[in-house]
Amino acid sequence: MHGNKQPMQKDFFTSNNIKARSRAYINLREVTQRFRLSPGEYVIVPSTYEPHQEGEFILRVFSEKRNTSEEIENRIEADHPVPDPASTGEESEEDQQFLSIFQQIAGDQMEISANDLKDVLNKVVSKNKDVHTEGFSRESCRSMIALMDMDGKGRLSLQEFRQLWNKIKQWQGIFKRYDFDHTGTISSYEMRNAINDAGFRLNNQLYDIITMRYANENMNIDFDSFVSCLVRLEGMFRAFQAFDQGGDGTIRLNVLEWLQLTMYA
Repeated sequence: MHGNKQPMQKDFFTSNNIKARSRAYINLREVTQRFRLSPGEYVIVPSTYEPHQEGEFILRVFSEKRNTSEEIENRIEADHPVPDPASTGEESEEDQQFLSIFQQIAGDQMEISANDLKDVLNKVVSKNKDVHTEGFSRESCRSMIALMDMDGKGRLSLQEFRQLWNKIKQWQGIFKRYDFDHTGTISSYEMRNAINDAGFRLNNQLYDIITMRYANENMNIDFDSFVSCLVRLEGMFRAFQAFDQGGDGTIRLNVLEWLQLTMYA
């Protein structure tokens, strides 16, 4: 490697030759190997035989001159795009469909609750054959309303719902990009890249927490869990940014503010 301090993507390993590796990749309690390498920058990848397992390892480096090593991590940050204004161009059949369903459920008030949102989303998504999902849960829809409800009513107006729908369509495109086998799920490894494409850069510890929270027993994430994760991430980043008055990435909270932050997200 040459000066790259970001986590390596799959294309790095397919386009660069391995300089050294263990003789046999087999399932043993202990694998030990000694290498002699020319001076330079290297990325070292310890690995368990089976995926999603943890194991300890020891790395010793002997050199004539001082050497440094560090874990490759992302800086924790998020993009905050400005919501797209309502489109004035031609609406797709799907857009017209959700507008019709929204008007039927919202009634004269033209606002919907979490239960209403669940009905609207599930009716529209169920007609989309490209996404295999059992539907959005009520808890997911509550989180969506908390994210998009700008006037604090606990309900979404048509404009707020449009902005949410645009987000879901964007996230749906990202999800389908990584659902290579069209099973309606993405693996925990693909989840990392999908979250990054959605505008969130996290470290390994947070990715591990997300996997434990949202993946099933096979370490796969379905579309509902994927959207729920992104909604929670965006809500947490938005709430943190509201408290980070100095913009230095640190906040100081009392117990009330902490509870407000966690309840908001």
